[in-house]
Amino acid sequence: MAVNLNPPQANLLPAIAGVELLVGSAGIKTPGRKDVLVVRLDKGNTVAGVFTRNRFCAAPVRLCQAHLAAGVQIRALVVNTGNANAGTGVDGHNRAVSVCQAVADQNQLQLEQVLPFSTGVILEPLPADKIIAALPALHQADWAEAAQAIMTTDTLAKAASRSVAIDGKAVTITGIAKGSGMIHPNMATMLGFVATDASITRPLLNQLVKEVADQSFNSITVDGDTSTNDSFILISTGKSEAALIDSAVQPAYQQLKQALLEVAIELAQAIVRDGEGATKFITVEVNGGRSVAECKDVAYAIARSPLVKTAFFASDPNLGRLLAAIGYAGVADLDVDRLSLYLDDVLVACDGGRNPAYKEEQGQAVMNQSEITVRVELGRGAASAKVWTCDFSYEYVRINADYRS
Repeated sequence: MAVNLNPPQANLLPAIAGVELLVGSAGIKTPGRKDVLVVRLDKGNTVAGVFTRNRFCAAPVRLCQAHLAAGVQIRALVVNTGNANAGTGVDGHNRAVSVCQAVADQNQLQLEQVLPFSTGVILEPLPADKIIAALPALHQADWAEAAQAIMTTDTLAKAASRSVAIDGKAVTITGIAKGSGMIHPNMATMLGFVATDASITRPLLNQLVKEVADQSFNSITVDGDTSTNDSFILISTGKSEAALIDSAVQPAYQQLKQALLEVAIELAQAIVRDGEGATKFITVEVNGGRSVAECKDVAYAIARSPLVKTAFFASDPNLGRLLAAIGYAGVADLDVDRLSLYLDDVLVACDGGRNPAYKEEQGQAVMNQSEITVRVELGRGAASAKVWTCDFSYEYVRINADYRS
């Protein structure tokens, strides 16, 4: 059961002018289930993306990168679930191309104007014929339906939206994401699509997608596994009346970035809250580092430790596991005597050891909660970082043992 996560409500997810959503069923893995999404984009849009750094990245990832690099205007996205089209070699590439070509033909586009995305089982051939056959029957959908159409092991769809006034003009942002397991992004999220009607230049959108990803989707982990298919796409349709954003020093750029960050963080946290078998949502905050990278190394050492995560599942204040994780995080000259460790506001360790005033019942009270903050003060500098994670439960093992069944 997802941790304090509610299903998206269509009436709270406004449409983005210049974006049309279509969903349908190709029967890729489960007959009758919506498993195909096509996103049509009007002329005049701008698209940017970041992708997995897994060396076994999927065929659609490579094709997306090539099509974005071609410099043509992207006019459609096609997404399928149930099959990742990863580890499929030249045949996988050809199948992804055939799906893109079918979408292009249907919409009078060039092949390079279509971006493909796949998610699901690795090392299986993509049933491109099923996807192509399903395209004519796709029906118009709202963002909530689109979020449902890209789910795999997710128990709930994930969507978020914000509205902001930029230079006195309304700008809207709406996005969806999917992910539940195999979550340890090294660029973005499993699949995430965020659209805004703001107008922004391509170089700035390329900068923005990286900045937003690093502070949201690149700050989560469920199980430490980086997927072969991670993709995060930002779409700017330019349909708002707000002026073109063409400089990163404009106040408008920072306003848009903040609103995009709020949407992306909400989506990223939703993935963690819906982590396979999760019962706890955990924020790991590391302050006082010499660099953000150093702080993230410490945060991730805690967040992806199976021993730490199983202790959280058991509500067991075995907090020496946290200290051990900090110790092996790779900060070679870390002075542990200057470090402080907190569970919520409870000081657990300081001056190189257990806080003399700490009582186990204090830690137990925090560990019993469904939402917990671990805070580490390194005492080395001014940098900070946050990472979001969840616990490991028996259910995680069951879900992944049965995944292909």
